[in-house]
Amino acid sequence: MSLKINKLHAQLEDGTAILNGVDLEVPAGEVHAIMGPNGSGKSTLSKVVAGHEGYEVTGGTVELDGVDLLEMEVDERSRAGVFLAFQYPAEVPGVSNANFIRAARQARLPDGEELDAVAFYKELYEKMDLLEMDRKFTGRAVNEGFSGGEKKRNEILQMLMLEPKFCILDETDSGLDIDALKIVAKGVNAMRSPDRGILLITHYQRLLDYIEPDHVHVMAEGRIARSGGPELARELEEKGYDFLKQLATA
Repeated sequence: MSLKINKLHAQLEDGTAILNGVDLEVPAGEVHAIMGPNGSGKSTLSKVVAGHEGYEVTGGTVELDGVDLLEMEVDERSRAGVFLAFQYPAEVPGVSNANFIRAARQARLPDGEELDAVAFYKELYEKMDLLEMDRKFTGRAVNEGFSGGEKKRNEILQMLMLEPKFCILDETDSGLDIDALKIVAKGVNAMRSPDRGILLITHYQRLLDYIEPDHVHVMAEGRIARSGGPELARELEEKGYDFLKQLATA
């Protein structure tokens, strides 16, 4: 199993090109990190893979297990196993966390099969304990009134409960203090599996101190400018991104 992105081009609705030929493969069992300066296309890449309607794909392919994701609607991509943790998680007033996750789990079951409520809540509480979340969050509306750290933990809770084939985390570390970062990282590391691929999008080395990637890629000018091992992230920490921008146009 792998996510394969080949020569992917995408633009905004106004015609502004953002992705300019992204090539990337993330096999199952591996964690890949994408880094890069603001405006390089990192978040756009995550949204295009997930099916955000604000972007138009103008070329290239995105496949999961050999299946063309670009031909699927957003909900179909989700059921196929793609999960996106947002940089800015949305609030869903009037819908409790427990009901939200339960509905998402139910939607993934075969027609006619019902979710076992007792087993569901047992698993939910176990995952909440892992993320050090108070049980009261089950009855609160999704992300409504949550702090930044609580929203990010809630995203990881959803990921843990849905057990997707492929996880994309778009700057999940942004706005987190060190304690919250460690908890989120613990949740992500719990998802590492030979059957699952994970793509981390981040600006900073500090997340990778707790979630060590197998590979690191740097985006610049809408494409992958350089790839390497975990040492590449440390090099970026020392040198910054300016010297990599030249690689994107070379």
